[in-house]
Amino acid sequence: MALKETLQQLGAEQSNPCVTISLNTHRSRPQTDQDRILLKNLLKEAEDRVKKDYDRKSIEELLKKLASIKEEVDMNANLESLHIFLSNDTNEIVRSPWKAASDRVNISPRFAIRPLIKAYNRSEPYLIMVLSHNNVSLYEAVNDSVVKEIKNDDFPVTDNIPWTLYPEKLGDAKYVDDLLRNFFNKIDKALVKVYRETDLQCVVVSTDSNYSTLMQVADKPNVYHGYVSINANKSAPHQVVKQTWKFIEKIQSKRRTEDIEEVKKAISKGNVLTDLLEIYHAAVAGRGDLLVVHQNYKQPVMMNDNGSFELIDDAATPGAVDDITSKIAWEVISKKGRVIFTEQEEIKDLGKIVLKTRY
Repeated sequence: MALKETLQQLGAEQSNPCVTISLNTHRSRPQTDQDRILLKNLLKEAEDRVKKDYDRKSIEELLKKLASIKEEVDMNANLESLHIFLSNDTNEIVRSPWKAASDRVNISPRFAIRPLIKAYNRSEPYLIMVLSHNNVSLYEAVNDSVVKEIKNDDFPVTDNIPWTLYPEKLGDAKYVDDLLRNFFNKIDKALVKVYRETDLQCVVVSTDSNYSTLMQVADKPNVYHGYVSINANKSAPHQVVKQTWKFIEKIQSKRRTEDIEEVKKAISKGNVLTDLLEIYHAAVAGRGDLLVVHQNYKQPVMMNDNGSFELIDDAATPGAVDDITSKIAWEVISKKGRVIFTEQEEIKDLGKIVLKTRY
């Protein structure tokens, strides 16, 4: 299931209890052996807590899942963190390329989906076009992983590349320039076709001069994120994507900075909230346009019957909402708003949580 669909499913579920287990993981042994021990301990903690706080008959299916889920987790497939979502009706395992805030068990009427929101917001699908002297290849990537090489009538290009044509004329600067410009315009048109099919922008891996020429003849320069310098010794897809992902991360950081500035500018218009209860009510009402939360901020609460809540210190209190910011974030996202979790310095002027409202 795609991450967006998983987030929608888990965010909408209400079941008492919903068990969320999050832990930081490792990608190789011997650290993965430690991950197995940690998972075992967290599962035991979850089992003990639900047995203590809930009627045994009402959690029968959940207990079965808690007992069997460790057999379903392949520790050899670990990324940076692991998140398990269990209820009587749900059994979901999600691996994330982002670190979890802590290794923990959450038990409440809703799943703690905050880690998924962060992963969803920072999952960036994009295209990579490697423009070299003897080949033009196009890949689809997500974050630091290549999903597939795109192969169609236009890609890859291995024949009729200007550097391989008429080598005796390569000394004629005007001839070479015209040849290159025509070739890059053809490549650009092929890339735009893929962009229209996928809605994915592209990072080009090339020399500075070749990227400059490509931009001069591009029909739609805005379909390109930019470029990174080509390294002939590290041109394999798994090597290239590490470089392009660093470039994408800088773009994401810039976007978050722009989002924070957007909130700051909205303060003078009176549509920015900083009180936690007011933020919650606005999010539930569908007024949330942009929610900004400090990465380390969490707040457990005890819900009241009138739709308000009381702040508490112990997230393990029976019936408590472990982290109200997770619920707020889901309310904003489910109603077509935006959410960012960040540690960037720019948020300090705003506080730990702030909501820009639509009206």
